[in-house]
Amino acid sequence: MLILDGIASLAPRYRGFVLDLWGVVHDGQAAFPGVAEALARLREGGARIVFLSNAPRRSHVVEAQLTGFGIDRALYDAAMTSGEITWRLLRDRAHPFVRDLGPRALHIGAARDHSVVEDLGITLTDRPDEADWLLNTGPDPERGGQSVDPYEPTLRAALERGFPMLCVNPDRAVVVGGGRIICAGALAERYAALGGATLEIGKPDPAAYDPVMALLDLPRAAVLAIGDSPHTDLAGAQAAGLDAVWALGGLAAEEGLAEAGPDTLAARAKAEGVSPIAALRALRW
Repeated sequence: MLILDGIASLAPRYRGFVLDLWGVVHDGQAAFPGVAEALARLREGGARIVFLSNAPRRSHVVEAQLTGFGIDRALYDAAMTSGEITWRLLRDRAHPFVRDLGPRALHIGAARDHSVVEDLGITLTDRPDEADWLLNTGPDPERGGQSVDPYEPTLRAALERGFPMLCVNPDRAVVVGGGRIICAGALAERYAALGGATLEIGKPDPAAYDPVMALLDLPRAAVLAIGDSPHTDLAGAQAAGLDAVWALGGLAAEEGLAEAGPDTLAARAKAEGVSPIAALRALRW
């Protein structure tokens, strides 16, 4: 596998870039070194840039976070999140899974994720007996993100009531400031194993790329996706018909792959069923 130290050699080959955020642009606490410069150089060359994140909150919330990390709004065209896609699904009610969901949701997740239902007339509760369905945006501060075990009673209570689960982040884990925590996808995986009905919104579902491609307004052959997760970023890009590059930060770094050789990376990609065109040490020029 070709391993790149930066993205300068990729810039002339593509007119659009779909970039993951967590593990590529930032670590949940700060932007990685060199990212702002790399984005600026891409923009100088005329590239269009859209962030696609499995963040379980609306795009405007993520854009404000990026500004706080020093990623100026002029450095990219738009951000699209799984939270934004979920909000649109709940607004439009066209998808069969969400069409008949009631106005009260049992919420597993943090208060910062409430934007996913803002202005939709949906009430969030932490009591199963007061809900109609299950909204899963990930671990909450009280129970933490080390394991799914503390969430087992809530999942079983929801299952007993036959609640369908809307999972707003298919990621199984993420690295925050060097530490690994579970994401909503891990809870959805457990709920499905218990027999619950789930819908996971976001990457690797190729439908998550449709609003991004509409924003880019470019042929798919002219667009490159960059992400750190084979399960979501690389598999999703592949399913959407996009070239992909494997960023070796975030989850890859946590798994000891940041300095791995080409044979090791190629074997891991093959095991994951993905075929990135290259691996990238970091999002820098």
